[in-house]
Amino acid sequence: MLAKRLISRAATRPIIKISMAQFTRQSSSATTQEEPSRIEKTINSVQLLGRVGADPQKKGTEEHPIAVFSLATHSNYRYESGEFLQRTEWHRVICFKPGLRETILNYLKKGQRVHVTGKITYGQVTGEDGKPPKYHSYSRR
Repeated sequence: MLAKRLISRAATRPIIKISMAQFTRQSSSATTQEEPSRIEKTINSVQLLGRVGADPQKKGTEEHPIAVFSLATHSNYRYESGEFLQRTEWHRVICFKPGLRETILNYLKKGQRVHVTGKITYGQVTGEDGKPPKYHSYSRR
């Protein structure tokens, strides 16, 4: 576990690397009862480097707690006119892994720079009141 979480103190602003996190987005999925004749290999991997938007929160149940935090990444653009634009994207990061979850909750704070590796999962997200959130996230390429 310690090998998967590397903290670099070489720079004045440390970069914390987190792996095995899970990213959530809304979508639907279909399952089939039939076994395919050939199982195809696929890749679902993502890496994000950005700043934590707010202190991580512990959510879920006592039996299945999770750590949740927001992460901001940005892209820089320059128009032909010379005007400079920075666009910020917000990501919701969820960690289920017990040791990593506790490390995130204890050490990760708002404004810290963090490197997250994990996979994107799609599913129905509901708030504490049982209703879907008022925001939606979309993945772009």
